[in-house]
Amino acid sequence: MKKITSLKITNAILLILFLCQATTGLAHPLFGDELFEILHPIVGVLLIIIGIVHIVLNWGWVKANLLTH
Repeated sequence: MKKITSLKITNAILLILFLCQATTGLAHPLFGDELFEILHPIVGVLLIIIGIVHIVLNWGWVKANLLTH
């Protein structure tokens, strides 16, 4: 798979996970404790994992723009 395709997929997944995390966090009283305790931690872990994948795929940009002196 090409890098640009991987980035597009990763970015879409990141957006979905972020929206799920924000929704479960902000609407916690509407979901109830049981559903919140299942969804919020799982989505949080997935968000971190996909975030790391996103950084790895963009490492060239990070290195060129943020790690130069």
